[in-house]
Amino acid sequence: MDSRTRKGSSTPPAARRALSEFTLPDGRRVLVGSPEDAAALRSWYGARGAAAATAAARPKQQTKTDEATQTTTTDDDKTATATATPAARDDDSDNSNNNSSRVEVVVVHGSDEHRELLDRTRSHAHARREELRRRHDGAAGELLDEWEGLSAQLRDVAAQMERLADHGGGKLNATFSKFGYGAHVRTYGDESGGKEGEEPASSAASTLSGGTAAADWGDRRAGGATMKLFRRPVVKQYFHRGLLWRASALTEVMSFELFLDLVYVGILHVNGEHLSESPDGAELLRFVVTFCMGWKIWADVAQIVSWFDIDDVAQRVEILFLMACLVGMTTNMISTFHEGHDTFAYLVGFYVAARLFMAAYLVLTAVLVPLVRATMLASAVAIVVPAALWVASTALEMPRRRLGLVFVALVLDLLGSGLVMLLYRWSTAAAASGRGRLGVLSRRVAPHFEFYPAINIEHKVERTNAFVSLVFGYSVVAILFQNQGDGLNAFFGKAILGLVQAYIFNWLYFDVDASNIHVHAIRRSSKHYIIWLMAHLPFIMSYTVATAGLSKLVVASDVADASPKDLTSTYAHRSEAHVPLGIRLFYCVGLSLSLVLMGLISYCHEHKLPPTRRVPKRLRLANRALVAAAIAALAAVPEDSLTSLGLVAATTGMVAWVLLVETWGRSCPEETWIGEDGGCKRRYLARCSRRRLEEVVRGEEEGEGYAPAAVGMGDEKRAAAAV
Repeated sequence: MDSRTRKGSSTPPAARRALSEFTLPDGRRVLVGSPEDAAALRSWYGARGAAAATAAARPKQQTKTDEATQTTTTDDDKTATATATPAARDDDSDNSNNNSSRVEVVVVHGSDEHRELLDRTRSHAHARREELRRRHDGAAGELLDEWEGLSAQLRDVAAQMERLADHGGGKLNATFSKFGYGAHVRTYGDESGGKEGEEPASSAASTLSGGTAAADWGDRRAGGATMKLFRRPVVKQYFHRGLLWRASALTEVMSFELFLDLVYVGILHVNGEHLSESPDGAELLRFVVTFCMGWKIWADVAQIVSWFDIDDVAQRVEILFLMACLVGMTTNMISTFHEGHDTFAYLVGFYVAARLFMAAYLVLTAVLVPLVRATMLASAVAIVVPAALWVASTALEMPRRRLGLVFVALVLDLLGSGLVMLLYRWSTAAAASGRGRLGVLSRRVAPHFEFYPAINIEHKVERTNAFVSLVFGYSVVAILFQNQGDGLNAFFGKAILGLVQAYIFNWLYFDVDASNIHVHAIRRSSKHYIIWLMAHLPFIMSYTVATAGLSKLVVASDVADASPKDLTSTYAHRSEAHVPLGIRLFYCVGLSLSLVLMGLISYCHEHKLPPTRRVPKRLRLANRALVAAAIAALAAVPEDSLTSLGLVAATTGMVAWVLLVETWGRSCPEETWIGEDGGCKRRYLARCSRRRLEEVVRGEEEGEGYAPAAVGMGDEKRAAAAV
């Protein structure tokens, strides 16, 4: 059922999130919901309250038969009444003799009004309980019933206050332990225990299905779900007044996202293979432009999936359309900027179609989700402006006019979402200060950005890791060749060295830099998040360029025992006796940049520190920078002094040295390399004079205890004590 209120409807709107309630001291019921449900709930309960007031003004006529009907219930009726939710029980409460129990107040979970009403209710309950203690010491009967009622009310309010203060910290232990603690992270209530993104069909259904896990496990029909044709998007997490509100459950990667990655396998293969065939500046320019365009569409899909919980048929059709646009772009990448038959216009056509489709989706979301309307409209504008520049660039001549407009549009595309975020941060910060003319302007803008959708940290990390894995996988595919002679030759040796190199990079990225994290870059600060995010694109591109160069080095026949006759015709055609300088530059400089950028990504994280370690993190990163400089310098070595086999062996050895320093430097001196014995031990050093030390030892032996003031600056002679 749609959450919008229908005129004349006798049932409350279906809540997108689990609802909770409590009772005020004056008897009014308060219903607590999410920001996206509050407007619909207020409208529905307001109409119900007006109708109830009109009915109460009429003379009440009730027969004895009606009374008997109301007091006689079956077991099924009792069960239905007991399992009804706050919204479903409203129909019965309207007919009761206590009309004040109707829902008369609807508040947003976590708002100031919510806190104020809870605090007022708790204070009133405390005051009444103390008054009863003074007046009726040891009383029973009706006083005991009243006491029990107040105690139950107090426990209910205290539980909600605890959830409000804790903000789901216990439920966020999984994300805190993996990505680090965030003091600004909160979680909205999900008492129903459902998975993130699940919404009950109605409030009653939410309560009816809220049984124990054992009961749900025994009933194979419990928890069954169907996919709808279209669902209104639900914001998964959002910023509100400096706090990040999110669901407590971890977000999983959708199946269609993994299928989307298969398209990028083709993009990597087509771009990398053609780059190795023409190692010059023009080809590198084409690679950078086309790769960034494909990356932007991938980032848009990841952001939308991270922002909203949709999971309907329409979403999958939208993803299919974007994939079709990506295939169209891939088929027109090679001849882009080609003098004879330029396919740049077709490339831009498919790209702009995907971008404008995304802008239309954001505008539709702005209509369906008013909570984040300003953000969606601003994001749509950030798409339309560079799209117009892309279309205009197709009418300009190469190279200066077209390339100038292309790079302006590309920068706006890559930084567009960041500009929207800066607008949100500026409006909220300037509105808080309220200084000058900008303060007046920001106070008008800030209310529109009160809620800002946030990315899901685990989803963003998993999607980025998946893309990096694709690049590492392409590096393994690029070194493969087909043999038709002796199987053990120089070609095979260079391929194995390339495999070791890719394996070490995978080891460094996932098992060194992305492990043992205390605070992830996304959660550490906005500065570290921006660096982490922006460093991944050049890191992936530089490693892809290095892999393209490596694919030519593997089949190069400039060394002994590397005859093109041992290769099949396809690879023999690619084999060259002299490795061009462009291939050496692509390989060495690309590998060097990827090593530096991977170190920059590692710098953005705050890693856990063992009690003692051999080499600090800053020195290990400095070692990476020195090795990267040495690898880049290898491109200048003459070909007759350093063959393709020697070049690949030298770079692989340097990368292995980086891994060795990282593994050895992160260990503790007290650890054993084999077995479970040993481990990192803390070592404390204290300095004091010999006379002071003897006084402390003598005092401990006599049982006088330790006086901190006794150990201080003393004689010239010092003694060191290690624990």
